[in-house]
Amino acid sequence: MAGDSMAESTSDSERSDLSDSELQEAYSKGLLKPGLNVVEEAGKQVVNNVVGLKQCLEDFKKNLKWVERLDMTNGPATDIIAKAEGKCVGEDNSNIDPEDDFQREMYFYRQAQGTALDALPRLQQLKIATKRPDDYFAEMAKSDQHMQKIRVKMISKQTSIEKSEKAKQLRALRKYGKKVQVEVIQKRQKEKKAMMTAVKKYQKGLSDKLDFLEGDKASLQGKKEGGGGAAVGSAQQKKKINAKRKFKNEKFGFGGRKKGLKWNTKESYDDVSSFKAKIAHAKNNHFGRGGKKNANKRPGKRNRQKMKNRSQK
Repeated sequence: MAGDSMAESTSDSERSDLSDSELQEAYSKGLLKPGLNVVEEAGKQVVNNVVGLKQCLEDFKKNLKWVERLDMTNGPATDIIAKAEGKCVGEDNSNIDPEDDFQREMYFYRQAQGTALDALPRLQQLKIATKRPDDYFAEMAKSDQHMQKIRVKMISKQTSIEKSEKAKQLRALRKYGKKVQVEVIQKRQKEKKAMMTAVKKYQKGLSDKLDFLEGDKASLQGKKEGGGGAAVGSAQQKKKINAKRKFKNEKFGFGGRKKGLKWNTKESYDDVSSFKAKIAHAKNNHFGRGGKKNANKRPGKRNRQKMKNRSQK
């Protein structure tokens, strides 16, 4: 007996545990409400009382003229484009797809158009103006004094903006001028460095070219003439060679043997074509006995002092 009672108590506890878990799950899902008794709510009944609604409408409806109400109930205007294309045009909206936004908006547009076409003649019959007159002007909301203050403020603001823009342009020009000046100085320094390098090479005998001198002369000549550049000056320098330089180039050349080139030979000794007797036997030449003294020659310091002393006596 004791064993049977123990088995029954364990089965009851298991059932109670299972029932508690089920109840908790049902409560979490919202199927249960707090309290011991569950209240069942009846469904809401919807009443479409058409007679009552019309009665309410008649109660608060006022008997006003159409000019005060301006209400219109009409269908859409005739679609002229569809009619011209030969399509079927219906006044009702049975053939309009409510999911098509374009068709729906076009129907609203034609309905508003039809309303305007019906309302304008009625307004004209009642002698109500539907257009704004040509001499109609809106009244200013602000006074003339206030608008004058605004105008002065706007002019001052515009002037300050123009001044700031000019200052910005001047700063930009100064920066550009400084940049150009720095570039010119750097270019001159680079040319000077290249020239000094070429001079050192020539002095040490590493190079026998004197092109750097021709370039310097060409640049100076270009500056004097007001343009042309170093290339044009060097080309002109090559075309026009000095006669003295040409003679020395023909006589001595560019290097080679120089010793003994001025020695006389038998041919040069026998050649007397350049001899002139008048020049050779002249009295005032440096080979003669002297000749007539120069009358305009200034006396020496001692002679001048003697002459000065004689004049003072």
